[in-house]
Amino acid sequence: MNPSADALERHFGSAIRRVTESCGDTIVYVELGRLREILAWLKDTPDQAYIYLVDVTAVEYREPERPLEVVYELFAFSRKVGLRVKAELPKDQPLEVDSMVPLWAGANWLEREVYDMFGITFRGHPDLRRILMWETYAEGYPLRKDFPLRGRFSRSEQVRQALNANPEAHYSLEELGIAESYQELPADMRGRLARGERGQIAEPKGGA
Repeated sequence: MNPSADALERHFGSAIRRVTESCGDTIVYVELGRLREILAWLKDTPDQAYIYLVDVTAVEYREPERPLEVVYELFAFSRKVGLRVKAELPKDQPLEVDSMVPLWAGANWLEREVYDMFGITFRGHPDLRRILMWETYAEGYPLRKDFPLRGRFSRSEQVRQALNANPEAHYSLEELGIAESYQELPADMRGRLARGERGQIAEPKGGA
């Protein structure tokens, strides 16, 4: 087991809820309210030095009574060792956690993806908005267990929403040309596709 687990238990006591090992990976569950403090300690303490944030993700289990988990994958280059840190988010409370962007700038887009797919809010994030779905997407959070496989809206309504979101601001003409909704694209856009023009990112509706 990664020796960082013992170091965490010595330093933070009961804030380290439990430690497990799975497939050779050490997993440390920490108290939600002290998550940022613990991650900062792992990053800034010289004999820990987890300076690389590999990923931020979340887990929701099939059992509805189990909390969501927010997951941080860390790596220490100096010791060539990884560590997984988890904090539990009870479903009967707001799904909120502190942003780790002040610790790792790379957390920016990772946290946006978790927000987009799971609906977890990261307090203090500098630009918390959807990153995979369009900003006006209203069907919920696609990686939550209660999300229907075909979405909550009909296919035609999904297409209508996507087209109203100004597709050229998000996709190239090449990507739009192979989309199933090609026939529903505006006529001028289809014309430019037929002429082989390359896509240019358009200004969002309503200006910058």
